[in-house]
Formats: sequence, C-alpha cells, structure tokens
Amino acid sequence: MRRLLPIFLALGLCLSAAAQPDTTGRYAPLDSLLTQFYGALEREEVSVKNSEFDALIGSCTDSLMRQHVALSVFDHYRYSRVMGEEAVALHVYDAWIASGKVRTRSEFELFEAERFALENRKTLIGMQAPQVTLRTPCGGRRTVPVPGDRPAVLFFYSPHCAKCRLETHALPAVLAEVEFPMDFYAINVDTDRKDFRAFRKAIGTPNKNVRITHLWDPKSDSTLLLDYGVFSTPKVFVVWKDGEILGRRLEMENLQEIIRYINMLYGQEKEE
Repeated sequence: MRRLLPIFLALGLCLSAAAQPDTTGRYAPLDSLLTQFYGALEREEVSVKNSEFDALIGSCTDSLMRQHVALSVFDHYRYSRVMGEEAVALHVYDAWIASGKVRTRSEFELFEAERFALENRKTLIGMQAPQVTLRTPCGGRRTVPVPGDRPAVLFFYSPHCAKCRLETHALPAVLAEVEFPMDFYAINVDTDRKDFRAFRKAIGTPNKNVRITHLWDPKSDSTLLLDYGVFSTPKVFVVWKDGEILGRRLEMENLQEIIRYINMLYGQEKEE
C-alpha cells in the first residue's frame, strides 16, 4: 500500500488543519484528496478498502471532521455503480454510524442510512441469496431461488411502475441471448390480481432455455421486503447455481453482460 502513503499523509495534514475553527470551503481540499484516495483504492479488495477507511476515519481527532469523512465515504460507496462496492458502505455504517462513533447530520440522514443497511444487508455480491416463499398465479406456494443446476434471475416489479414496463419491453431481446438453462422468476410486489394477470402477458420469451415462473405475495405474508430490500422497483438479481448472488440491482444492460459471461462459461464447459 506504499502508493497510498502520499495521499494518506496529505489527508492527515488536511484533517489536522480542519480541526481549526470553521471557514468557508473548509472541506474542499479534503474532498479533493478523498477523491484521489477512492481512485487509488479502486482495484483493491473490499477488505483492504474497509481497513484503509477505518484507519482514515479513526485518525480524525476532530468529531466534525470524523463525521464529514465517514459520511463522505459512506455516500461515495452507497451510490457506487460498481458491483460489490456497497459492502464498503455497509461496513462504514456498521463500524461508525450504527455504533454511534459517528453521528449523522440529521434524523433524515440517519433514516436513509438505516434504510440502506436494511435494503442491502442480506443481498451483497457473494452472499447466499435469501429463499422466500411466494404464491403462484393459481395460489400454490413456491420457494425461490432453489439451488440446483440452473442459474436464476429474480425480477421484482410492480405493474404500476413505468420503468418496470420499459424493462419488460427490453426483456425478450435480453433473454433471447441466453444459451444455457436458466430460471427467470418474475415477482410482482403488488396485490391487484387483475393487474398481475395483465402484466404476466407482457413478460414472455421464445427462448426455450429460459423457464419463466410468475410469482407474487398478495397477502404480504412473506419476508420479501426484509430479505431483498425491495422498497422500490424494478430490482434485478442474478443467482448462480449454488445460490450465490452474482449480480444485484441490475439494469438491463448489466443483466445482458452477465448473461454473455455465463454463455462463455457454458461454452468452455462444453469444449472440455
């Protein structure tokens, strides 16, 4: 980690200087150095990032500066579009915010941090996907995902969600690329049966490799919200055959990239 030392030392000087009385633009130099720090750590493992940020936040002797640094790091990784980096934000939440070592600037900010942790705690990349028991259109029960010999996609949607409708139109073209056996679970988070029936007709694929299962939770008696944090839609997760989460909260283009990657893996298996 020697290449991080100059940035860390500069951050240390910034932290020391910022402990003085507040002035206009107090945090600007620090924020610039934090941006460099994020870049220097970009290719490091999550465990390394967690360790580096713990050391950085812990070096802040001024409580307001510690608050600024911790919340800046939390927000940076909370909104990161890089898969897996939410784990850094969750670590900062657990180690510094939830523990009370760092206070949020408002009750609303605390609420948002708590909601982030609730939405993400069980579904980070590499975790085992939570199993939830839902209803089929005919009223039967089905527990998904089921570890086996097929990767799975969980598509959480609401018939009233405009973005869900847009992604549904894009789905056939994306799923047409699947060259391996796959389970696709289309999960309606609303409770209106008429809307559920109409939306099911819009989700279809001619690809024989994809087995589509429609599910919902009309009585809200499952652990769906807590397990997957589906407080807004759409939400797309990809689960490997053994139940490990490969992708989470994906856009259609991200789902397409993962499908192409799995196509390559299956192609290699056939050659062997």
